[in-house]
Amino acid sequence: MANHVSALKATRVTERRTAINKIRKTRLRHQIRAMRRALEKKDGAEAQRLLPGTFGIVDRAAKWGIIKKNTAARYKSRLHLRLKKLTGTAQAA
Repeated sequence: MANHVSALKATRVTERRTAINKIRKTRLRHQIRAMRRALEKKDGAEAQRLLPGTFGIVDRAAKWGIIKKNTAARYKSRLHLRLKKLTGTAQAA
């Protein structure tokens, strides 16, 4: 157990940040899962509707350090590619 005031505060801050990061990571996973399910169902309209929200959450997760920047780019690239294959290049661009 920490004895110094600063160490005790650091422990409290770490616990709070861990809880926040857990919520954010869960939200990210759920959003990506919803997008993938829409793509698997071949529901282009639903996937198109989910795309901006998904990209926003992925970008914010990268900004917050939940995932790395290149991981975010890879998620976005692969999801967008699948959407383009589903709906045709003219509509998804």
